[in-house]
Amino acid sequence: MEDKELGLTELEEIEEIVEPIKSETLPLIALRGKVLLPNAVLNFDVGRPVSLAALSACGLYGNRLFISAQINPFIDTPTRKDVCKVGVVVKLNRTAKVPGGNTKVTVQALYRAKITKFYDNKDYFLVEVKRSEYKTDATETEVEAYFRVAKNAYYEYSLFDKRITKDMISAIVDIKDPNGFVDAALSTLTLHDEEVQKILELDDTIERLKAFDKLYEKELEIAKIEKKISTTVRQNIDKSQKEFYLREQIKAIRTELGDDIDESNELIEQIKAKKLPKDIEDKALKEIARLDKINPSSPDYSIILNYLDWLKELPFNECTVDTDNLSDAKAVLDSDHFGLEKVKERIVEYIAVLQLTKQIKGPILCFVGPPGVGKTSVATSIARALNRKFVRMSLGGVKDEAEIRGHRRTYVGAMPGRIIYGLKNVGVNNPVFLLDEIDKLSSDMHGDPASALLEVLDPEQNTTFRDRYMEIPYDLSKVMFITTANSLDTIPYPLLDRMEVIELNGYTDEEKLQIAKRYLIPKAIKNNGLTEKKVEFTDEGIREIIESYTMEAGVRNLEREIGSVVRKVATKVAGNKRLRKQVVDKESVFSYLGVKKHVRDITLEKDEVGATTGLAWTAVGGTTLTIEVGLYSGKGEILLTGKLGDVMKESARAAISYIRSNAVKYGIDPARFENTDIHIHVPEGATPKDGPSAGITMATAILSAFIGKSVKKSVAMTGEITLRGKVLPIGGLKEKALAAYRNGIKTIIIPKDNEKDIVEIPEEIRKDIQFIKADDVDLVFRTAINF
Repeated sequence: MEDKELGLTELEEIEEIVEPIKSETLPLIALRGKVLLPNAVLNFDVGRPVSLAALSACGLYGNRLFISAQINPFIDTPTRKDVCKVGVVVKLNRTAKVPGGNTKVTVQALYRAKITKFYDNKDYFLVEVKRSEYKTDATETEVEAYFRVAKNAYYEYSLFDKRITKDMISAIVDIKDPNGFVDAALSTLTLHDEEVQKILELDDTIERLKAFDKLYEKELEIAKIEKKISTTVRQNIDKSQKEFYLREQIKAIRTELGDDIDESNELIEQIKAKKLPKDIEDKALKEIARLDKINPSSPDYSIILNYLDWLKELPFNECTVDTDNLSDAKAVLDSDHFGLEKVKERIVEYIAVLQLTKQIKGPILCFVGPPGVGKTSVATSIARALNRKFVRMSLGGVKDEAEIRGHRRTYVGAMPGRIIYGLKNVGVNNPVFLLDEIDKLSSDMHGDPASALLEVLDPEQNTTFRDRYMEIPYDLSKVMFITTANSLDTIPYPLLDRMEVIELNGYTDEEKLQIAKRYLIPKAIKNNGLTEKKVEFTDEGIREIIESYTMEAGVRNLEREIGSVVRKVATKVAGNKRLRKQVVDKESVFSYLGVKKHVRDITLEKDEVGATTGLAWTAVGGTTLTIEVGLYSGKGEILLTGKLGDVMKESARAAISYIRSNAVKYGIDPARFENTDIHIHVPEGATPKDGPSAGITMATAILSAFIGKSVKKSVAMTGEITLRGKVLPIGGLKEKALAAYRNGIKTIIIPKDNEKDIVEIPEEIRKDIQFIKADDVDLVFRTAINF
């Protein structure tokens, strides 16, 4: 236990006359947290072994001790260097044992003394001390002048300090000796030990009076400020807020002293540790300054505190290091996805440029393709390949601009937008940020989120992106933004213009087979608690599932069907642990999945008159469709059925107009059009159909019907027709070619301008299908019709 003061210092008359002693040897006790002054009485506890030993030995020295202040009160075992050289010689008046092994001591200070020598003693400090008398070279008049000034300072201070009683003031002011006055006055209030020790060590009376006057003038000024603070606080608080009195008083004290509250200091340190840009740091410090002036019970207090928390947690300088190994990145992408060569090539290009320049803005990519082809999953693979963190934000159904830019802080419950929110959660400023389903954005009275994304996805603007809640510029240029869409038609052009579009087309049956074998089947087996020793899929079984139970461009339904098969196998294994390996082949698929859900597209079984096979693109990939034309006597009317859209109806009329205007060229009597009704039908009437790419298909079927010549069943076609018989380019050639390949079509007629798109078609299909490039319908007719 520390040696410490237990009671107030008392002033007593020394009953015995102390004989002047030049020097004497005494035990020393180092006193912590208190400076003992001459003529004072002090009660304190002695607990340290070295102090207890000194106390026990004092009887050998006439019950006298030397007490000196310990320089650092936090040191438990002081050395000679830790003890002040100037202290007081005391007489031991009383001792008493107290619980815990300590001794309560009462001593009376006799006079000031200085240590002249330390003796070697292992049990306690034993020192030689010499009495130190006060002296001065000043005249009595000067001493009296300084003495009066000191008394006046003490009296003025006593008016502010209620702890000093009138009796104490009277007793101290009546002291005639200047040094006795200083010692007595210093004992009446709590001061810093260092300041009292300095005065104790001064020998010159004038210097002691000067130091005393300066110290009390300082304490008087502090007392005045305390009174002013107390008055100010009382005037500012309401009676109903008494519980905040202490907090307000502390705040007023800190404000008066030019100091900030602990919370403010902590916030400032955290903000400075972030090493924010200068303008952002200045704004944060201003918000902290506002925080100090607001009552903690005010709603604005929590709003500002929440804002500062966002500033502290938002990553400004934190980032991950991109991988610079091209082969490793390619290996990661290949291990996660089959095919998708365009995407993989673009990411490898990014890493290569990064290697050469060491600094590059994040690209903004847009993956477009039908559902299930891997647009979202490939974005996660890109993040893994680049060694970046991943953030996903779904835009489907988002119609409020504030979802992107955030709300202003003036609104209750305001929060930053989801861009800033995602970056805060991930903790770095360069993640891969996926904006999923960007084609499904909508807008309403709250604004247009697509317009808000213009700033986010513009490399020239997103370096200073401003969220309405944060109200600071934030650099998004290091973020790699990836968007996904099923169609580009609903994306506003200004937004689309800011993105690098990469098409992810549908998979061929062979690609689906490889994906199933490499990814889907192992995943399904693992998820259902099986091993490859319990279930095996043959290639024919997988193809049967692809052809008869799924109809999609991607592999999402294929994954579901494979999962369904594996679950049924798992049910069997759970019922019979000794069940041998289950082989899923073409014949056994029916027992697992039941009746076939899909049949191949309807195609011509033989060469027919007035019927032609066309190719179309749908949201689930390419498909074939048959266009039928019937002629019968009438008034030259045109009937279009099959739930055709406006564009497709216009294409049909354009095809009829071309045939009619060139009737003589193809050996048709022009008069037939006056008394013949033309009925054009596209089967599967419940399915909506639209687009101009069936133009040459309808023209071929119409010509075949009028001239009575059959159309080859092995030929399919796609292309827009003009009134001059020109064949214009179309889209979705790869998907259409896949559909033709699935249905055994051997010849496809395409617009000549689409020749460049053939390279995107898998090589296995290009080998089996002949592509006829036509720039006018004459070549189409010669190729498709059996003349």
